[in-house]
Amino acid sequence: MRACVVGLGKVGLPLAVQYASRGLSVIGCDTDAAKVEQINAGECPVVGEEGLEEGLKAALREGRLHATIDTAAAVAESVVAVIIVPVGLTADRRPDFSHLDAATEALASGLRPGTLVLVESTVPVGTTRGRVGAALAAGGRRLGVDVLLAASPERVSTGRIFRDLRTYPKLIGPLDEASWARADAFYRAALEAPCLLRVRDPETAEFAKLAEGLYRDVNIALVDELARYADALGIDVTEAIAAANSQPYSHLHQPGVGVGGHCLPVYPYFLPEEASLRLPAAARSINDAMARYGVEKLEGALGSLRGATVLILGLAYRPNVKEAAHSSALPLAEALQERGARVLVHDPWFSDEEVRALGLEPSSKFPPSHVDALIVQALHDAYRDLDLRSFAGCRAVLDGRNALDRSTVEAAGLRYLGIGR
Repeated sequence: MRACVVGLGKVGLPLAVQYASRGLSVIGCDTDAAKVEQINAGECPVVGEEGLEEGLKAALREGRLHATIDTAAAVAESVVAVIIVPVGLTADRRPDFSHLDAATEALASGLRPGTLVLVESTVPVGTTRGRVGAALAAGGRRLGVDVLLAASPERVSTGRIFRDLRTYPKLIGPLDEASWARADAFYRAALEAPCLLRVRDPETAEFAKLAEGLYRDVNIALVDELARYADALGIDVTEAIAAANSQPYSHLHQPGVGVGGHCLPVYPYFLPEEASLRLPAAARSINDAMARYGVEKLEGALGSLRGATVLILGLAYRPNVKEAAHSSALPLAEALQERGARVLVHDPWFSDEEVRALGLEPSSKFPPSHVDALIVQALHDAYRDLDLRSFAGCRAVLDGRNALDRSTVEAAGLRYLGIGR
């Protein structure tokens, strides 16, 4: 079975390697010629994904994987085409279909009759059938006959993709029975998932993936509001959450200074306005406001931030990944600068040039010669054994993820500030 994977990013390349590890012949497609050359040379362009570098080298060594910029030619050689390109947001926070449309157009130009097309990108409901399917059907192709189609949104997290592929059921929403039969055969061959979970149609699969992410965003918004109330009452919200979650029907997440990544900050904007869903929009507003709330707590502790130097620890949106999409470090820096602070950012996963590219000032020297406060935005493993006494001039630590031990911070002579603590 030969498959092509359209999009060799943080999810697409691991998928290609996974398929190759199961004995499939895989062609990876990407518009970035430098990335394609790098992959074919055995150099992994994705940093920090456990097992990926070794898996890529094995797939190349065994002749089961190669990369190309010619998507049309790759599709013409394949019986299955997997689309896994990003669908993000435009500047006005609408779904950005530019990568998906380009991938679909390139794929369509090489499509052979009977090819199975699988949309693994997370998309607004109706996209697989109404956008991808409609484009593939142009020119007289018949969906379900000349083109088999299914939505099968990825359900993995950066840094643990191979583990997630083995752990979670594979969700498949086929267009029809013929599409289901081919998708079932492909994923049984390509994955080690505990089961293949069929839903009625592509729309149901798309809806389910959005529901997963929206649940988490709304849950976090709830605990963010509870944390602010706990602050007002003088209660430690982490203790209260642990107590509440001892009852099996409570699954409260944890509060913090914001929610980042490619998923949770994006999915609410995949919902059309006419759907009139109020909770997702409210939750996003609450979560987006938490960075400013944290900065206000820090300002209250220091008296003023004007002229202060504040070091943000962690540019990544979560620990131990090299990914800054919608990171809370950005609104934190903005809120600090509005109050007259100088903001430094440090992250062992990013170079100084990569920090500057996001409009932030890197802390080239670590620890810096002087800081007035620290903000823990992402607690990478590299930060777990920090000597807080080495930060000259530091007076307070804002623990934006409630991940530090208060007594350790206070033993260093610093004021501890948590979220809801």
